[in-house]
Amino acid sequence: MKVVGVRTEKLRIRTRGSTDVVDITKDVQSALARTGLRAGTVTVFVTGSTAGVTTIEHEPGLVMDIREALDRFAPADASYHHHERSGDDNGHSHIRASLVGPSLTVPFGEGRLMLGTWQQIVLLDFDTRARDRELVVQVLGE
Repeated sequence: MKVVGVRTEKLRIRTRGSTDVVDITKDVQSALARTGLRAGTVTVFVTGSTAGVTTIEHEPGLVMDIREALDRFAPADASYHHHERSGDDNGHSHIRASLVGPSLTVPFGEGRLMLGTWQQIVLLDFDTRARDRELVVQVLGE
């Protein structure tokens, strides 16, 4: 692939916190379309240490399953050293974000994300309150 350029866009997404799972696929596809690039990769990165980005089948049952699984891995009501040291109440949020990770890279061709039929890009906000999240969408392609 002949690399023509790198384009960077920023998205603002309002979340509810408390393991809010937001489908951002259309937002990422729109950002990709604005670049005019036809083939390459898109990286989606959420700034902040209490949110993550991944792919899932975004349907209500699976969203509940993800929340319940993360509750088992990092329960909100557990004791966290972070609470003692910083006075915060979101130690579980940081743990969950580190498990999911802050970024995702997706290939694209003919100007379209190459996602599976039941695969959507989601932002997961684990913090204890609503937030305005910033996402960096960086497109490398031709």
